[in-house]
Amino acid sequence: MFINHTNHPSAKWSAAQKEEARVWGEIEDMPFPDIGPDWKIGRVAQLAEDNAAIILTKEPHVVLCQGEFTYVYHLVNLLRAAGVTVLAATSRREVVEEPAEDGSVKKISRFVFCQFREYR
Repeated sequence: MFINHTNHPSAKWSAAQKEEARVWGEIEDMPFPDIGPDWKIGRVAQLAEDNAAIILTKEPHVVLCQGEFTYVYHLVNLLRAAGVTVLAATSRREVVEEPAEDGSVKKISRFVFCQFREYR
């Protein structure tokens, strides 16, 4: 099983990203939590521990984990300590600038999946 623990549902991934993820097993989305900027680290760490316990009951081959940095740090360490491979997705950012008549510029960013990279 490949657990997608991000804010990006796998239904919206490119065919290439889905194909690479399925090498590890069936994809299961586990939405990333909404972590307030005012939260103390103890609350963040507790949430990481709670979600690590849930994830570990599923016995995944890998977990894709990206989002709020301190939560990710805690969760990745917990999962790796339990022997789970944890990944991040890498992408290439393509930007198109569209100048407007009023002199402003609209930037459109497109992120193109490149690969999964393991946290080590």
